[in-house]
Amino acid sequence: MLKISHVSKTFNKGTVNEKKAISDLNLHIEEGQFVTVIGGNGAGKSTLLNLIAGVYPPDCGHIVLNNTDVSLMPEHKRAKFIGRVFQDPLMGTAADMEIGENLAFAARRGQGRTLRWGNTKSEQQKYRDQLATLGLGLETRLTSKVGLLSGGQRQAITLLMASLQKPDLLLLDEHTAALDPLTAKKVLDLTEKIVSENKLRTLMITHNMNDAIRLGNRLIMMYNGKIIYDVSGDEKALLTVEDLHNKFKEAAGTEFSDDRAVLI
Repeated sequence: MLKISHVSKTFNKGTVNEKKAISDLNLHIEEGQFVTVIGGNGAGKSTLLNLIAGVYPPDCGHIVLNNTDVSLMPEHKRAKFIGRVFQDPLMGTAADMEIGENLAFAARRGQGRTLRWGNTKSEQQKYRDQLATLGLGLETRLTSKVGLLSGGQRQAITLLMASLQKPDLLLLDEHTAALDPLTAKKVLDLTEKIVSENKLRTLMITHNMNDAIRLGNRLIMMYNGKIIYDVSGDEKALLTVEDLHNKFKEAAGTEFSDDRAVLI
């Protein structure tokens, strides 16, 4: 499981810009759980993902993934356990490299590097088969530079790369926010398909409440660096956007007025 115990994170300590981003947070995610995360700007959602990924060390507490304490493990060493897709489609791929070369790098994440051909014919066929599952026609463009693709195509490839090795944990940081609605829906459908087929433990941040309700089998709501609502199973399946508004108001004592958090 992923077990986060009493984790806190404060930025710019002792200055006028001090910001407590995460406050004594506890979260356990079992194998096969697909958790959607919602909350207003500044709620601590992205900071939580960055702490898990190793971008920042926690001020205190522990982050344990499959019985390994990764709290202070460098980001590059966590890469063999964790796949991640960012909000910006440009961040997950190398623009000047071919599609096949990008996939070859992803397939070797966490492994040693040697001076041998990194993209064999048998691997190329495997990548074509995997690209075909995306339904975007990219299986015929293995030698195309990734920088020539659209944002949606790049994000779909990033999603495939992040899940290629079936990581212990898949982190999705508002990975459709920069896409147009039609492309975003296609990438979300691909997300649901890949997570389901590979039974990936997944943590997905979204500002779209309908997506948060529709996708996954568990939903958590964050506010001021804390989890204020955690629901799963049949109770989650029966949720409505209005229910989430009411839960936020009940827990935080205020209206859920962040426009980016009330998309329907």
